[in-house]
Amino acid sequence: MDALDKPLKLPFSKRKVTLRHILMHGAYWVLITGFFIYEKRYLIYKASMPYFVACVTGRIVLLIIIAYLNLQYFLPRYLLKRRYLAYFAAIILSVIGYLTAQSLFDFYLYGYVVGPMRNSNLVESLSYNFFSTLWYLGLMLALKLSMDWYGQQLVIQKITVEKLNAEVNFLRAQVNPHFLFNILNNLYALTLKKSELAPDVVLKLSEMMEYMLYDSTGEKVPLGKEIGYLHNYMELERLRFSDEAAINLNINAEPNGYEIAPLLLLPLVENAFKHGLGKQTKGGWLKADIAMEGHTLEFIIENAKPVLMIGHTKGGIGLDNLRKRLDLLYPNRYTLLLEDRKDTFWAKLLIDL
Repeated sequence: MDALDKPLKLPFSKRKVTLRHILMHGAYWVLITGFFIYEKRYLIYKASMPYFVACVTGRIVLLIIIAYLNLQYFLPRYLLKRRYLAYFAAIILSVIGYLTAQSLFDFYLYGYVVGPMRNSNLVESLSYNFFSTLWYLGLMLALKLSMDWYGQQLVIQKITVEKLNAEVNFLRAQVNPHFLFNILNNLYALTLKKSELAPDVVLKLSEMMEYMLYDSTGEKVPLGKEIGYLHNYMELERLRFSDEAAINLNINAEPNGYEIAPLLLLPLVENAFKHGLGKQTKGGWLKADIAMEGHTLEFIIENAKPVLMIGHTKGGIGLDNLRKRLDLLYPNRYTLLLEDRKDTFWAKLLIDL
């Protein structure tokens, strides 16, 4: 969370007040004070500095009182409960009260009501002060509503992040049972044959489990480890499909210290196996290419579609979740292209790391 948005403990306050709120409200009143000083500067010459300071201070104090009376009482009690007539009546009465107090104060200081011009009459002064006060209250209300909207956006973003993190944690914690079952069966067969491939299978599976359980727990992981995970995943899938499918992974990328969100490329690979090779008896193929162009990671994967699925392949919810993660983690820094071609499914992902 941004330091400006951390709640502050203030005495007698039941609402969460952040440093951002204090700074925004403080800046608003500094601007209003500056405007009053500029607008009423002629009073310095007409009266004296102490009277001028008293005039500006009195106006600001009265405006602060009715502004926060509006925000803390009228707004939640009437406007938010859709009691519009009562709300506007309360605003008008509070402004009239402000004008009465301000006018009496002006008469005490100067003997007349201070208006927009040096020689303004009573009606002009009261009319100007009335509508200018409504304007200041409107600005304060707009500031309040915009800050509330900003706070709601932060809450929505936090919920979205938590939801996506839960999905990633689920993805990280699970190993596709069907995938694991087949790998263990193949490993068992290799051990019976005392094949030299058995230790390599155990090592790859161990590295995948280590990556999912430990290495991918942070917000980002080294790009090299993400690529290594995909390599092991596809190598084990190649073992599972044996000679029934052609599986190729071409890596033309030097990680060079780059980092990426964990398990971000996996949904495209899983989708290719689940909806492609996983439903094809033989003659299937899958090819993937990983490359770096400057700071941009390029990942292209294409797989043959089973005959029965040609023309109506669906990508599944995995790709929807992938797009949501990309929108959140790499806004305006990625391109995801999906093409359901005649007899193949093709996907291309570009990420500016």
